[in-house]
Amino acid sequence: MAELAPIRFEIPGEVERPRSRGRGQANTVVPIDRARPEWLKVRLPMGPEYENLRKLMRAKSLHTVCEEAHCPNMAECWGAGTATFMILGDTCTRSCGFCAVKTGRPGVVDLDEPARVGAAVAQMTLGHAVVTSVNRDELPDGGASLFAATIREIRRQSPGTTVEVLIPDFTGDPEALDTVLAERPEILNHNVETVERLYQRVRPQARYPRSLEVLRRTKERAPDLVCKSGIMVGLGETREEVRKTMRDIASQGTDVLTVGQYLRPSPVHLPIERYWTPVEFAELRDEGMTMGFRHVESGPLVRSSYHAERHVGVNV
Repeated sequence: MAELAPIRFEIPGEVERPRSRGRGQANTVVPIDRARPEWLKVRLPMGPEYENLRKLMRAKSLHTVCEEAHCPNMAECWGAGTATFMILGDTCTRSCGFCAVKTGRPGVVDLDEPARVGAAVAQMTLGHAVVTSVNRDELPDGGASLFAATIREIRRQSPGTTVEVLIPDFTGDPEALDTVLAERPEILNHNVETVERLYQRVRPQARYPRSLEVLRRTKERAPDLVCKSGIMVGLGETREEVRKTMRDIASQGTDVLTVGQYLRPSPVHLPIERYWTPVEFAELRDEGMTMGFRHVESGPLVRSSYHAERHVGVNV
């Protein structure tokens, strides 16, 4: 195995690792690491395309996961005129330990939001649109009907645009998943996120078998669409646990896998246990291709929607 990239803290000395579940004040005993490896340095978002896209999102009262989740690739993607729309508000009912999206009691569902997303996609002349959401566990269908409405609006207002949806697990409701699949998005993505052993710590309100079932049912009900999933590393998993997770995801019939480095959004989020090196990410990509995936996107800055347009049609 490649040598581990060290974590250098702002203050010297050993710090006891917290045993928190999800995000919380217990995590703040470990300071934020400011000395990231060179391969994790990214440029700040700026430039005319970034400003135009930011103004468009604000004008239409839309959210992007790029902003809410502090995506490191925002400068690159927004500079190219692409973005991932986040529907169902900006407040999540879950408190995953890795995610920067705020948690709490969500507001009323905005039924006009799908039309505004469709209009933004048309105005941006996107060839490929990605739509995701917060978790809305308080809703009877988890927000599946708004996903379906958003797909329909993109089809209506921008007929040439392919659509990818990055969905929650809908608390395991198969009818909610079928509601989304009925609209035939080109890509359906559901992230497993981490290895099974770390689920209670990283995704306390989620279940590992439930996420695998979303992928399995997707390929069973819609075998012609691209099924996609993603995981993070750097949360304390072992190399063999990552391999097992990749095999579990592949065995559901999943076509595309993304693998990226976990980056801590704030002191209340889970500490980074280590940085995986670019060499290790390349090795995971090669191993994944032997497991049956059609495409593996693996790198320190890879996120679910990174180069998403390249994943359309990989199962053809």
